[in-house]
Amino acid sequence: MLECVVNISEGSRLDVVEHLCSLVAPVLLDVHTDSDHNRSVLTLVGEDGPRSLTRAAVDALDLRDHVGVHPRIGVVDVVPFVPLGDATLADAEAAADRFARWAAAELDVPCFRYGSRRSLPEVRRGAFADFGPDWGRSTPHPSAGAIAVGSRPVLVAYNLWLRRPDLDQARAIARDLRGPAVRALGLAVGPHVQVSMNLIDPTVVGPAEVYEQVAAVAAVERAELVGLVPRAVLERLDPAAWPRLDLALDRTIEARLEASGHVLD
Repeated sequence: MLECVVNISEGSRLDVVEHLCSLVAPVLLDVHTDSDHNRSVLTLVGEDGPRSLTRAAVDALDLRDHVGVHPRIGVVDVVPFVPLGDATLADAEAAADRFARWAAAELDVPCFRYGSRRSLPEVRRGAFADFGPDWGRSTPHPSAGAIAVGSRPVLVAYNLWLRRPDLDQARAIARDLRGPAVRALGLAVGPHVQVSMNLIDPTVVGPAEVYEQVAAVAAVERAELVGLVPRAVLERLDPAAWPRLDLALDRTIEARLEASGHVLD
């Protein structure tokens, strides 16, 4: 089984997000929407749903009108395929290649592959300037931009909101957190600031570890899980800590799969 966590550049017009979600309802496990980031993260199962969602989002959204604090290269910004159960990373890589070829040919949206070839931050920094797309036109689609299509293990997207709105401090904290298991940015979100993270190996460095590291140098207002989390991450922790970390059993990948009738191989 493959999970696909599609990031679209729309989080302000909730009617648009709800319409896009309705098109993939049978395979939709979770949606997280943020108006300041102007971004929504949809967790799907399989390969057909991501294609239907991408086609609809390319038709509905225009990057030229987009304003948001999160970096992005396209209206469908990131499409990572993730192996679950007996699926392998090779399966995810093959699905990512199929998706990228399809989007370039059918939608005329150029695609940059990340994962085994280059990292997502490298794509964000170098797309079109340092290297061209792996598939598709050599220039961005006029309204849709480009898509970063990935294959990766399960990660956890996680934000910590700081009590004091000091952007320089948030950026310094993010720099200190970065490493093989953590990618981090300090972002201004309205009148607040947050440390926005991808926890690359969450069973080694997970929400509890980054929370304690940040709290040691700055007061944390609240934690925010974006999307879903593997059950194994929660099992490492005292359940009494889950609410403070914005974690819960019903927000695990396994619980959502069970609730939707999907069975891991």
